[in-house]
Amino acid sequence: MMPHKIFDLKIKPSSPLGRGLLLIPLVIACFALSPLAQAVVPPPDGGYPGSNTAEGTQALQSLTTGVWNTALGFQSLFFDTTGNSNTATGLRSLFSNVNGVNNTATGVLALGANTSGFNNTANGWSALRLNSTGAHNTAVGVNALFNNNQNFQTAVGRDALFA
Repeated sequence: MMPHKIFDLKIKPSSPLGRGLLLIPLVIACFALSPLAQAVVPPPDGGYPGSNTAEGTQALQSLTTGVWNTALGFQSLFFDTTGNSNTATGLRSLFSNVNGVNNTATGVLALGANTSGFNNTANGWSALRLNSTGAHNTAVGVNALFNNNQNFQTAVGRDALFA
């Protein structure tokens, strides 16, 4: 009895079909060796809605619709819900900010009581610490403009314009 031949394909490697069949194992090997795409939890820095960035325990904890905020440090921008374009670097910097905009706080507790003040810059431990609604202020130094709630004030140096 003679064996039955169902398929008698002779594919030459130089033919288009032959080259295609040779590529299949190569493509499979590439997929097998490529890293798997997976979602990262929590999202990577900058991966939050509204172009917000937060790094630190409870940073930007209360955010709802605010955009373009950066919070770095424990509870920085903690109460911010709708504030925009704020930058807080340091433990509890801009902690109480709710809807203030365009503020920059660098240092532990800097602008910590700010709720709705805007266009403020505080650099230093507790700089502009108790400012809550004052606007257009600049404080550089430890405790500079500590008790301020006025507008258009500038203080440079430790305890400068403290009260």
